[in-house]
Amino acid sequence: MTAVRSRRSTAGAAGVLTVLVTLAAALTGCGGSGHKSTTDGAAPAITRLLDARAAAVRGHDAKAFLAGVDPRSTRFLAEQRTMFADLADVPLAGWSYRLVRTGAFPLPPTADATASARTAAEVQLRYRLAGYDTQDLVSTAYLTFTHRAGHWYVAADDDGDSAGKRTAVQLWDQGKVEVVRGKHSLVLGLGPVATLRGYAADADLAVPQVQHAWGRAGWPGSVVVEAPRTLDQLGALLGAKPSDYQGIAAVTTGELGGSATAPADRVIVNPAAFGRLSAFGRQVVLTHETTHVASRPATTTHTPVWLSEGLADWVAYRESGRTAPEIAPELTADVTAGHLPPALPSTADFRPTASGLAQAYEGAWLACRLIADQWSPATLTALYRAVGAGQSVDAALKARLGLSEAAFTQRWRAYVGEELG
Repeated sequence: MTAVRSRRSTAGAAGVLTVLVTLAAALTGCGGSGHKSTTDGAAPAITRLLDARAAAVRGHDAKAFLAGVDPRSTRFLAEQRTMFADLADVPLAGWSYRLVRTGAFPLPPTADATASARTAAEVQLRYRLAGYDTQDLVSTAYLTFTHRAGHWYVAADDDGDSAGKRTAVQLWDQGKVEVVRGKHSLVLGLGPVATLRGYAADADLAVPQVQHAWGRAGWPGSVVVEAPRTLDQLGALLGAKPSDYQGIAAVTTGELGGSATAPADRVIVNPAAFGRLSAFGRQVVLTHETTHVASRPATTTHTPVWLSEGLADWVAYRESGRTAPEIAPELTADVTAGHLPPALPSTADFRPTASGLAQAYEGAWLACRLIADQWSPATLTALYRAVGAGQSVDAALKARLGLSEAAFTQRWRAYVGEELG
């Protein structure tokens, strides 16, 4: 299941998007391609093969890593050789595989008569970055394994595509990963290095702002930024249509854990859109995204999108010195024309293709700004944590603001009119 939260380009922070990705899949299907799809005892042998490949990555041993690739799969062997080299500089604290199941999807026919068996498998990759991740990040691969001459090999990672079983794309699958370390950031990108240093500088400014507004507890006080070269690469990393992200400057991805053990997020930059921003716009975008990183452990399915996105924008604009009409130009135009929003933004309002996407973000920002200004910043963050912990929005508002959700909505509508009219 994937929930998508987004913002298109506006006059202020042009293009903020948050994507919460829960990596889970229902496993169906079985192999069948002219060879036996699996054999008794295959799982333990494949597990040993995966363990050896993981040890080779951790030990920077290319020869051992490639020894597990089917030598007859020449294209895949070349891709794996390149991927291993492109991964070399990434600072890994852990790398492992877990075989979830064999027979995970139907295998296409093959004319290879030398393989005594083939099987399709779902495999979890678990890794963490040294000095930044406190938990493993998990992604899913759908691999084809072949058995020949008494050995199992991995032979392909794209046979499941036609069955909708696509292997998750990582940055090192797209090119040589350059690494830039900032004071509060780690930037992994496909270059140029000068651009990556700029991302690190912006992220280093964002982290203290987020710590001041949200606090230091519950997150590492650092952010990992990934920077592909193109929009198509961004779409591949997200497993989404690139066109949906044409005007998006950055996205935040993370598994929705709702606890202190939720894996860290990655902020992924769209270089073309991000590069068109002013220095102010870049800072707003990365501060917004870093707020999502910090607040992720307190963010659950109970958290309404307006509260999550509104908090991130409130932190990003908090010390900007900009007026409400400057920050919310689209909503200002609506209010000036006599159109107050009838209700707080819904989840649907934050879809990437929603016609009122900018107004949704601006309205959410004003809702959180209202709470912080007329009650206190501490009230806003306490409300956020309470809702994430499972308290209903209505109950949390009553407990901290003394207003029901309906009464708060009316207060917010009046506030929007006062600030933007």
